Amino acid sequence: MSGLATIAKRLLEALPTLFGVILVTFLLTRALPGDPAVYYAGPAADAESIAQVRHAMGLDRSLPLQFASYVKGLAAGDWGVSLSTGRDVTEELSRRLPASLELTLLGLLIAIVVAIPLGVLAATRPNRPVDHICRIIVTTGVSMPVFFTGLLLVYVFYYLLGWAPAPLGRLDFMHIAPDRVTGLYLVDSLIAGDFEVFRASLAHIFLPALTLGIFALAPIARMTRAAMLDVLSSDYIRTARASGLATRTVLFTYALRNALLSVLTTLGMVFSFLLGANVLVEKVFSWPGIGSFAIDALVASDYAAVQGFVLAMALLFVTLNLTIDLLYAVIDPRIRAS
Repeated sequence: MSGLATIAKRLLEALPTLFGVILVTFLLTRALPGDPAVYYAGPAADAESIAQVRHAMGLDRSLPLQFASYVKGLAAGDWGVSLSTGRDVTEELSRRLPASLELTLLGLLIAIVVAIPLGVLAATRPNRPVDHICRIIVTTGVSMPVFFTGLLLVYVFYYLLGWAPAPLGRLDFMHIAPDRVTGLYLVDSLIAGDFEVFRASLAHIFLPALTLGIFALAPIARMTRAAMLDVLSSDYIRTARASGLATRTVLFTYALRNALLSVLTTLGMVFSFLLGANVLVEKVFSWPGIGSFAIDALVASDYAAVQGFVLAMALLFVTLNLTIDLLYAVIDPRIRAS
């Protein structure tokens, strides 16, 4: 099966999942406490005014008719209008999604740079100091909630030491956001050649990204260590060592490459977890991403915004799983051949 046929098959298999997400999200938003018509009519509105708002929002129709209208709009590319901001949901998500992706990707990069070497060292030196350090870091990363880690980092590096800028978004008022190309400030500032904005963006994103990185360290380091221990005890590694190959060649060319399959699966799961953890981190650092947008929409019973957020996350997960399947084939020729 060609690569394009594989991608098309995976996308078709994802359609039932996406439809299930759309249906469940629609029903759950309608089960939320509170009446959005009352919220938007205002505290001084009478019953007639509330009824008019409810009719304008389409909430006076039956649930099947509301769902049919919603699916019809999705098919036409209309995700609805956010009642909180008055803008199209797609516009809000496209404006905020780069901020969340930039934060998540940098947090994952920090975790990978630290966790994989740490896991390899722990596997090659079991029950030695580096292995015990790895276990301590893993336990700490698992036991600390992300919002607590974020508040602790803000207290130490902003309040006590003064090394970090105020946790108030992606840039301070002294800098202007770079011209939008990708929506990622670090990338766009480099494209524009504005290194001052790049340094300011990096300073603002470092603490929230470090918060996510600490959260992601634990599963990546643990899986790297376990996968390396399993691979290092296999017959072909013993054969490679008996053949006189250099330790570096055995470790990185044979052992680590085979262990990366398990690590890659963990990276996909961790990336999904980080997108969820973004919701709390964005609130702690006033980060203007889709997580903080979703919380505000949830509080206001903004159905279209909440449904759009969940659907966007589902599409991201489908894309992520497809990317991981393709990377499997790149790392392991046996999968590519099959």
